[in-house]
Amino acid sequence: MREVFSSQPGLSRLASRLVSAAFSTSGIERRHTAVAEMSLRHGSDGAEAVFFDPATRQILNPSTATRNDLYVREATELYTRAAAAALSACEGVEAADVTHVITVSCTGFFCPGPDYRIVRALGLAPSVQRSHLGFMGCYAAFPALRQATTICRADPDSVVLVVSAELCSLHVRVTDDPDTILGASLFGDGAAAAVVTGRDLPSPRPVLRLDHFDTVLTPVGEEAMAWNIGDNGFEMVLGTYVPHIIDEHITGALEPLLARDEGVAGRPYDEIEHWAIHPGGRSIVDKVEARLGLRPEQVTASRETLRDYGNMSSATVLFVLKHILEQPHTGGEERICGMAFGPGLTVESALMTKLGAGTRPGGAGQRDGTRQGDGTRQGDASPVLDEVAAGVR
Repeated sequence: MREVFSSQPGLSRLASRLVSAAFSTSGIERRHTAVAEMSLRHGSDGAEAVFFDPATRQILNPSTATRNDLYVREATELYTRAAAAALSACEGVEAADVTHVITVSCTGFFCPGPDYRIVRALGLAPSVQRSHLGFMGCYAAFPALRQATTICRADPDSVVLVVSAELCSLHVRVTDDPDTILGASLFGDGAAAAVVTGRDLPSPRPVLRLDHFDTVLTPVGEEAMAWNIGDNGFEMVLGTYVPHIIDEHITGALEPLLARDEGVAGRPYDEIEHWAIHPGGRSIVDKVEARLGLRPEQVTASRETLRDYGNMSSATVLFVLKHILEQPHTGGEERICGMAFGPGLTVESALMTKLGAGTRPGGAGQRDGTRQGDGTRQGDASPVLDEVAAGVR
């Protein structure tokens, strides 16, 4: 992809050098795309080229409507596959148990939307309550998980299906603009789903207890990251100064989150076992690791997710959490601090706890709540993220 992009006609010599540098230093070894033409492995099958002309090796520039038509078809499949995989892997939960569906995306639009399509495709109850968080950018998975947590705290019997699907490669464009070139070197496609519930259910695998969430807007950076709709796709503004803004303001952004929990408040950052940092780019992970004094292994999940999938916008941090869940459990409670960054500049953060197989929030791992003898829960017990399924095209 680097060689194809850097050799596009009309690209200046300086821009071509910038393409090579951006792709070479990205920390990404592979990415996935829902656009078959853009995989660059497909020869001409006689159909009219829309996104990529294999004969001339030229990246084309279809309209926003054409790009969104492909989003409707491909994203629908990704949403339903990820949702079905998460449900099938969550023991003790059936499709009939799902009470809420929350979908997330910033790379396309349609209505009835993905929340509706999931209900129909998976045979969920027609009474399932549905929400869609659209066009929030890379941090949107955390507001979705926060909404799911609020639902489950209000009604612990709820089962919330959170599903994110992003087709970033739909919006690749050729231009001399450095922000666009940087985005082209980073973004890929993927989908992930999570089951969140307040129910006490047995699990043969570790789960995540969702403890606290917070949101902070940095005092600068509104112009450094944005996502606009143009005539020929969505247009990314991703300034090279973003890692520096994060570096300068990350400790302040974490303060309100960590102050909520006496177990981590005031303690060194590296005493939190895992850090689920949204890998918006390699330099962002580098800045967070250095500023917080973290050990390299504490950000392994973020770096390996970036290496294997690139930046999949909102779905990415769910891939990171899945990676952490699949790491060997050392016993006891393992704390996780998650962060994602997006337009604004917005910092969304979450404090979670990895619990071993069979440990539920109503048992030894419960926080901020009590269990009554008749089986009902009172107080502010933390829901559990029971399963994460991730997939790519």
